[in-house]
Order: sequence, then C-alpha cells, then structure tokens
Amino acid sequence: MTTRILLTTTSYQDIPGPHHDRLASQGYEIVCERGPLPEEKMLELAGEFDAFLCGDDAITQAVIDKSLPRLKVISKYGIGLDKIDVDYATEKKIPVLFTPGVNHTTVAEHTFGLLLGITKTIVETASAARQGAWKRLTGHEIMGQTMGIIGLGRIGKEVATRAKAFGMPVIAFDPYWDEAFAAEHDVQRCDTMDDVLTQADVVSLHCFLSDETRGMINTAKIAEMKNGVIVLNCARGELVETADMVTALHSGKVGGYGADVLDEEPPPADHPLLSSPNCVITPHIGSRTYESVVRQAMRSTDNLINFLNGDEDFIQSNKF
Repeated sequence: MTTRILLTTTSYQDIPGPHHDRLASQGYEIVCERGPLPEEKMLELAGEFDAFLCGDDAITQAVIDKSLPRLKVISKYGIGLDKIDVDYATEKKIPVLFTPGVNHTTVAEHTFGLLLGITKTIVETASAARQGAWKRLTGHEIMGQTMGIIGLGRIGKEVATRAKAFGMPVIAFDPYWDEAFAAEHDVQRCDTMDDVLTQADVVSLHCFLSDETRGMINTAKIAEMKNGVIVLNCARGELVETADMVTALHSGKVGGYGADVLDEEPPPADHPLLSSPNCVITPHIGSRTYESVVRQAMRSTDNLINFLNGDEDFIQSNKF
C-alpha cells in the first residue's frame, strides 16, 4: 500500500525550495489541503493517511481516534503544538515531531517590524500616501524605552538582542532563566510576569499557549501596565483577551497593539481588532520568509521521512 501523507501547511506548499524535491523523492502519495483546518474538516479527512505534515490544524482526540490505526506519525511544521492533543497522541503511541530553532530570527525581526510600524505610524501614513493623502503624523522614538519580554526562549532572546541594539533597556520573565545569556546581554530578570507589566514601555509576548497562559493579558493585567504601553504578540492570539484589548485601545490605556496572530484565523471581516485604533495586525506571516520556510519545511520533512523509514539514529536520539 502506498504511504499517504496529508500536507496542510500553506507556507510549505507556496514557497519554492528543496523541501518539495525531498518530499517527492520518497514516492509518497501527497494529498494537499489549505490549512489551518478546523476539526470538522480534519474529521472528514482522517483515517486514510499514514502521516500528517501539518501546520496549525485542529488535531483533537476525535481526529486521532478516527485516524487510527493507519496514522503512524504527526510531523508539525513549526514549533507551536497547542492545536494538537499531544497527550492523547502520546497515549496512542503516535509521535508528534516539531521543528524548534528554525524561525526565531524571522519572528524577532517581525516583532520589531510591528513595533516600528506602530511607533513611527508607518502603516497609517503609508496607506494614506498610496491614496493621495500626505498625512504627516508624529511618532515616537524607541531608544530609551524599556522592552519587557515575557518568555525568554529562542525568539525572546532574539528580540532582546535587537532591543539592545536599538538602545532599549530590557527586562524579562521566564521560569527557565538563562543566567549566562542575561548576563552577556544585560537583561534584567523579573521574578514575575507582573513585574514586567508594571515596568515596561513595550511588552512583547513570546510564550507558548497553554491552560495557564490562555487569556494572560486581560483587563486586570492591562490595568497594571503603564498608560500608553505598546503590546506586541507574535506568539498566539489566545494569549490576549480580544475584547479587553479592544477596550484598552479605544480608551488609550494601551497605546498600540501589534500582532501577527489572532484568536480566530483567518478572522471574520468584523473582527474588532481590525478596526481598533493604533492596532497593526498581520496575517500570521512572522515566520513566513523564504529563508525560514525552507528551514522549517526541510526539518519537518526530514523528521517525517526519518521516522517512516525507521532511521535508527533518529529514532534512538528521539527515544521513540
């Protein structure tokens, strides 16, 4: 029986590179869908595939159950696993592979793109200029403003080094503190997330979505922040309570919100953040560069192939 692969990530499909030849070289039957797919669509497709090469598709307990016994492995393109029921997959002995360390540079760069877009009013003034209006708004410098990072992992560290280059003092909170990195780059450790929120002029979120972090930025937490704070979110939309952020933007308590992620993707046309003041939303493209896509695609493809081919070194190193 031919091995069938469900490929859903659009970045993988749309960007040219050696990952296409690598996947084609195995003789698999590849079925392409345009993800991220909701649970309903995944349930329609489940049961006929040996592997998922997926993005942010809803791979729930029900999807896994319907996929068995044929499904052998889930290879995630990217690092976020919150859309996959990893615990249940593990219980059913389905390995979930992912690609850490491949997109931290481009996401950090995108974070600063959002920050500069807000502080320099780039989006609004450039849009006006294209429509024939010479709208000369006044922006702000970021030099000397305190950057507060929540989640000092690979991406958070890249944001920290760029913030220092812009002349921004950096404070951060992470339960797994890298003392050597902090000392080398002069990053001040905060004992709690609240310590970051009360001191930072810019708050940048770089943590995984979990039951503990869902809705972590809400009305109560926003109240702790400085007036006019800028919040950046290139992690997961669900980290922020949308209605609370909308209220804070309209009141001016939050001076700007830059996000590459939303709680619903793609969003409905009337999603309230799309029309909120001082809000810059991009369509989850923070890791979608020609360089990063190839790195992620090659890693996720190699993970898939190595597992399906029973590569002994790969299996031993990952303790399957």
